[in-house]
Amino acid sequence: MTAPTAASTRRTLASPEPLRQILPRLRPHAATLGVVALAVVLGGGTGLAFPLLVKRMLDAAFEAHDGAALNRIALVLVGLFALQGIMNYVQVFLLHSTAERVVAKLREDLFAHLVRLSPGFFTERRTGELTSRMTADLTIMQTLVAQQAGEYARQAILLVGGVVLLTLTHPRLTATVLAVSPLVVGTAYLFGRRLRKASTGVQDRVAEAMGTADEAFSHIRTVQGFTREAEETRRFAGLLGDVVLAAVARARVRATFFGIVGFVAFAGIVAVIWQGGRLVLEGVLTPGALVSFLLYAVTVAAAVGAMASMFGVYQEAVGAARRVFELLATEATIAEPAHPAPLPKPVRGHVQLDHVTFRYAADGADVLHDITLELRPGEVLALVGPSGAGKTTIGSLIPRFWDVSTGRISLDGIDVRDLAFADLRGAIGIVPQEPALFSGSIRENIVYARAGASDAEVELAARAAHAHEFIERLSEGYDTRVGERGVKLSGGQRQRIALARVFLRDPAVVILDEATSALDTESERLVEDAMADLLRGRTTLIIAHRLSTVQRADRLVVLEHGRVVESGSHDELIGRGGLYAKLYGGE
Repeated sequence: MTAPTAASTRRTLASPEPLRQILPRLRPHAATLGVVALAVVLGGGTGLAFPLLVKRMLDAAFEAHDGAALNRIALVLVGLFALQGIMNYVQVFLLHSTAERVVAKLREDLFAHLVRLSPGFFTERRTGELTSRMTADLTIMQTLVAQQAGEYARQAILLVGGVVLLTLTHPRLTATVLAVSPLVVGTAYLFGRRLRKASTGVQDRVAEAMGTADEAFSHIRTVQGFTREAEETRRFAGLLGDVVLAAVARARVRATFFGIVGFVAFAGIVAVIWQGGRLVLEGVLTPGALVSFLLYAVTVAAAVGAMASMFGVYQEAVGAARRVFELLATEATIAEPAHPAPLPKPVRGHVQLDHVTFRYAADGADVLHDITLELRPGEVLALVGPSGAGKTTIGSLIPRFWDVSTGRISLDGIDVRDLAFADLRGAIGIVPQEPALFSGSIRENIVYARAGASDAEVELAARAAHAHEFIERLSEGYDTRVGERGVKLSGGQRQRIALARVFLRDPAVVILDEATSALDTESERLVEDAMADLLRGRTTLIIAHRLSTVQRADRLVVLEHGRVVESGSHDELIGRGGLYAKLYGGE
């Protein structure tokens, strides 16, 4: 098969108007939205009936002097407003609850998509920026669905119904009202595009600021160790200043937009009042008809203004939606095969690298050059060499965190690119130099390796990793929370928890990325004892930065500048007097 590029730069699919992509997500809620539509129609209908009933009330009072009719119409109005209140409740409740479900599912889908992207994607995007997309941008979209969509529909009903009833009441006055509409619509279109651009700028700057904050929090010990709190605060304040500047620019656009729309709309109402007043003086309209017409005119003007305002909100939501759906459209550079090959069980752990060349970017320099290696089942092989030789890169290629640029890596004779991730990575246990623990309990961190493991299995794994003793001494034992990144535990304790995970997983292949380099002597002894048990009967790749850790290896492979330069046992390599001997002698 042709090797996919190892470039980690993301690729995005061309997408249609972002908010159109929300529509498929609304289909499961079609019945609920149908009830919302009915509530909107009934609520809008009561609003349109109000001016007509006001006309009849005024005519009954001033023209017919009919008190009974006045009372009946007043009761009808009260009933209509009660119905409108109920419909408004139904609309708001159902729309908000639906929006919560839709956006929650969108957040879930976005998270599920992001965690499946290759590590290369996260080397280019800061986590704070991604969390901002999942929070701030999706909140804007939620507001659009929950508040603006129903209101937009209601205002559309009021606009269309108002224009029809205006025309039936007095066509000449209707022409005056409609003359204002093109000005409002034109203003909305002109400023809407500027508002979208301004809003996108604000959200981008917020994401950048949140990325910086997240980075500082992630490295708080480094920040405080170098007393850089003030500098980080200044940097964050500078980014917030950029946010404020962008927000002020957006506020200027919005203020200008609303100011012009408000002026045009209400200037039109003044024109209608003036023209209608003259028609009353001429005896063409009754006072009740004029008041009714004015109410319809205000309804139409308010609907046009509201829809223009919501067009601005819509533009903001479009910018937010575009960023969200761009992330969803990001293609995984490391993808599972459409039809994965079965991995025979039990897994023997036979790993082969055949003429592997690798580069991190398509246009970058090769990091590995024509590497050919074999890890026989049960063999312990150590990769040694100076920093930057490519040792850790090989350890990342075997579980397909990246893909080879040319060549092939196989597990038990099957190209790793043909295996499902669950089969490939399920057969591999990795113990990194800096173990990644989550902020939950010790039990949760060990069970992370195999969901559903029993307490007895967790304890057995902890005992094998020489971790049970220190866990039992903790106040809450296995339920002790370790803090973010395991900050409440020592380096040796974190490493033993990481080893317990691998014991619980029981993989055929183990990759140790210098698991003891940062430990004190006592912790190193305990971890070394645990690793000796772990490696028994398993294919093991030891990535060694300290050569004193490779004594247990059956074979050593020496890398330099991404090439294999020596291979053999410790004694053989020392006897040759090559690079390994120089590195070992200089330690």
